[in-house]
Amino acid sequence: MTIAANPSVLVEACVDSVVSSIAAERGGARRLELCDALFDGGTTPSAGMIAACREAVSIPVFVMIRPRGGGFVYSEAECDVMRRDVIVARELGADGVVIGGLRRDGTIDVELVRLLVDAARGLPVTFHRAFDLTPDLAASLESLAESGVQRALTSGGAPTAAAGVSVLAELVRQAGSRFVVLAGGGVREENVRSLVAVSGVREVHVRLTRVTNSGEARASRELRVRRPLPQDEAAWEETDEQRVRSFVHALTLSTLCPQ
Repeated sequence: MTIAANPSVLVEACVDSVVSSIAAERGGARRLELCDALFDGGTTPSAGMIAACREAVSIPVFVMIRPRGGGFVYSEAECDVMRRDVIVARELGADGVVIGGLRRDGTIDVELVRLLVDAARGLPVTFHRAFDLTPDLAASLESLAESGVQRALTSGGAPTAAAGVSVLAELVRQAGSRFVVLAGGGVREENVRSLVAVSGVREVHVRLTRVTNSGEARASRELRVRRPLPQDEAAWEETDEQRVRSFVHALTLSTLCPQ
């Protein structure tokens, strides 16, 4: 990768498997962000995946803590799940955790952040790209720094880090040596040099994948297990109590009154 020529810039690779973890380390990445469901922006990986990846590589593994896809405003139950997941990740040998949460007005959910920082018990904490959805990035940076977070993954509030490079530069100047601005969002071989030169970031976050296939035999009939995600980035699916009740009722009726 182009950035390897500059060892002072740390490359963090976003991965979702043991194979990808090993490939990223061999390619020169110096830290991993381990996730599940990257097609949905990344969620918390399983305990088995955390343990296996931690054993497979020698570079730091930061574990994503996110209970579901969709928006970043969480219920009390979801916050408790995240707290538990931080503890599990720490006990399995994670070198850091990646968290995020917002209030309904789009500002940082400081109460949640502090809860998860406390659960991390000294492990480094990164705030993920929910940062880019906040209304005032400069204020968000200060809020995170004061809450014990070490870095924020950001594109400067733009669709890509390249498009937000001027804002990234402002955040780097604001952060100084007390906070790390981790540039992410469309960082590629062809734009990373200029991104680093203009913004001054010392850490970049990349995916850098290729499409692969298991080679398994395919059924002759058309069958799809994957489903498209909601078009609304903030949306997700939840079980509908009324639909379950209606379904159970319909099933009961069919049993009592078979056709």
